[in-house]
Amino acid sequence: VVRVFNLSILDLLMSDFIFMLTHHDKTVKNCIEIFEEIKHLKFKYIGFKDIGVPKEKLINLGKRIKDSGKELFLEVVSLNEEDEVRSAKVAVELNVDYLMGGTRVNVVSEIIKPTKIKYLPFPGKIVGHPSVLEGTIDEITKSAIDLSSNKYVYGLDLLSYRFKGNVEELIKSVVNKTKVPIVSAGSIDSEEKIKIVSALGVWAFTVGSAAFEKKFANGSSKIVDQLEDILKLSNKYK
Repeated sequence: VVRVFNLSILDLLMSDFIFMLTHHDKTVKNCIEIFEEIKHLKFKYIGFKDIGVPKEKLINLGKRIKDSGKELFLEVVSLNEEDEVRSAKVAVELNVDYLMGGTRVNVVSEIIKPTKIKYLPFPGKIVGHPSVLEGTIDEITKSAIDLSSNKYVYGLDLLSYRFKGNVEELIKSVVNKTKVPIVSAGSIDSEEKIKIVSALGVWAFTVGSAAFEKKFANGSSKIVDQLEDILKLSNKYK
């Protein structure tokens, strides 16, 4: 199977926003209700994690998202191989547009090979839950380069702000040395961080927990207000 992914230079220079229906690396229980509340907003990408709610609910949610015209992401945070395989199979069943996370590229690529799913695994060493990125910038960059050379890998899911070192240098290194779409995922909870990841050329960034913790929109408790503020910031720094 030859997989061709079209991504223009303009796309690579503009950071987009992926709303994750997640809190503390788990899909929120009221994910369907939240989606129905915010689906009218003008954002393109939305996703959830592979844990937190039963598969049947994820299938229902996934169908609603696809029917709305938005593009669907599933992020794998399970750390063992059995769970990662299960999650990849769920991604196929859900007909997701993007599968993010996970570390077992050879195993997962075999499962998604017959599909059009765009795959963005984690570079570096991922530890614990919520996930933390360990290693040096050089080690993580080498991992990113190795992964990005795999023909089934569309881009990378970089846990930038889950890294204890120099986050900006890490993003810069991975973006400059891989030349594939990079998603900055996890712990983006301020205008300053949105500004930074956008300036450093990531393809997209995720926000989940921060919206549910009212980090944007002057602390508004309305999820619609949170997303509208994040969208405004996303457009501001494109």
